[in-house]
Amino acid sequence: MIQTKPAPPIAASRWFNTDEPLTLEALRGRVVVIEAFQMLCPGCVSHGLPQAGRVFETFGRDDVAVMGLHCVFEHHDAQTPTSLEAFLHEYRIGFPVGVDARDPGVALPRTMAAYAMQGTPTLILIDRKGHRRAQHFGSVPDLRLGAEIMGLIGEAPER
Repeated sequence: MIQTKPAPPIAASRWFNTDEPLTLEALRGRVVVIEAFQMLCPGCVSHGLPQAGRVFETFGRDDVAVMGLHCVFEHHDAQTPTSLEAFLHEYRIGFPVGVDARDPGVALPRTMAAYAMQGTPTLILIDRKGHRRAQHFGSVPDLRLGAEIMGLIGEAPER
């Protein structure tokens, strides 16, 4: 999925594990890995978040930026930012995590809707130029993901 226009912005209402909110514009020049998740999603807890953590620990910060995006579209009362903060601490998630912003009366959070995500876990890869290059719903094998990231790292950075 190669796009010739910038990926939609991340609409986060709050951030954890970072001093400043992250933007795709500020991350331009790096490959961006976004792990969209819900803390009550079994596939997110068993596969998506651990995989994002491995990517965060494996690749250099100058080449790859990893972020989580908590996309709550169900069980809103149980998945509050306060609960998320405890979850991130208990699961030792060290990469930046944003809370996908919601509009009153709208079922899906903003970023989830902008990317037409089918659910969680969803993994998104954005190239150095800020274009969405891959979007995977569900589990992605580590070897495949590593190959995709390396392919994007190997592309010439934006000048």
